[in-house]
Amino acid sequence: MPISKEEFKFKDRLIKGIEKDGRFKISVVKTTDVVQTAKQNHNLSLLNTVLLGRTLTAAMLLASELKGEERITIRLEGNGPVGMIQAEANRVGEIRGFVQNPAAELDYTSEETEIGQGIGLGLLSVSKMLYNEAEPRTSTIEILTGDINSDMAYFMVQSEQIPAAVLLDVSLKDNGDVDQAGGLLIQRMPGASDSIMETLEKTIAKLPPVSELLAEGTYIDTIMDLAGSPYTIKELTRQPVHFFCRCSPERFKNALALLSYEELKEMAGEDQEMVCHYCGKKTMVSEGEIRIIVESAKAKLN
Repeated sequence: MPISKEEFKFKDRLIKGIEKDGRFKISVVKTTDVVQTAKQNHNLSLLNTVLLGRTLTAAMLLASELKGEERITIRLEGNGPVGMIQAEANRVGEIRGFVQNPAAELDYTSEETEIGQGIGLGLLSVSKMLYNEAEPRTSTIEILTGDINSDMAYFMVQSEQIPAAVLLDVSLKDNGDVDQAGGLLIQRMPGASDSIMETLEKTIAKLPPVSELLAEGTYIDTIMDLAGSPYTIKELTRQPVHFFCRCSPERFKNALALLSYEELKEMAGEDQEMVCHYCGKKTMVSEGEIRIIVESAKAKLN
């Protein structure tokens, strides 16, 4: 059944613009369906829905600066109950991610509980897989608060040396499903004065949460203009975004082929269920396929 023009307009997508005099760039993304898909695929707790949702949104915003199918990966690993969060996105709008402990929650009866305690103390790493480079470029900082928002803003300043403003937001319905999710990223361009970011920071401080704007029916175009006020923004690009994983039975079998002969020999004689960390998809590799992989590994020993 075809969707209406209004429904199409509010599908998950990213818009990117630049101030008319080239003094800053701004990207705004709606990730509601992306985060809801992640929640369902991984059976996430409320805590992890928000934390992974913010990380997925951040990954897409950073990926908007890449080319083609170049990819960016954000990884947070701390001593909190969540353990580790990882999200990946590319320039064409494919986003995926997972959490080490999807059922982890905090004690919300305590007044001292803060969402950042889910991750706790640890490290945040951002890796870029770029064309014509064999190894990814990785930058790592200490986790500042664990709320993802502050950590990504801190990362931009510390590792990228770019004055930036970051807003990441996920709101939930009473039943725990995702109501709205999205975010924005503003980056000052080289040569622009410090006063530009000071003005923009005051502007976004007065903005309602991104999820609230989306819930009110405010489109990402309008959010971009509101966040860039009082300056005039010129649109550069827009594109759909979606939760998408390129895992396949062939990739699972290729991964098995990387194991040692001794490890593979222990699997022989029975089917193996493989589960993708990123999307939760399960793939069965038959006993016959396992045998072929084992025989191939044995042949390489000769």
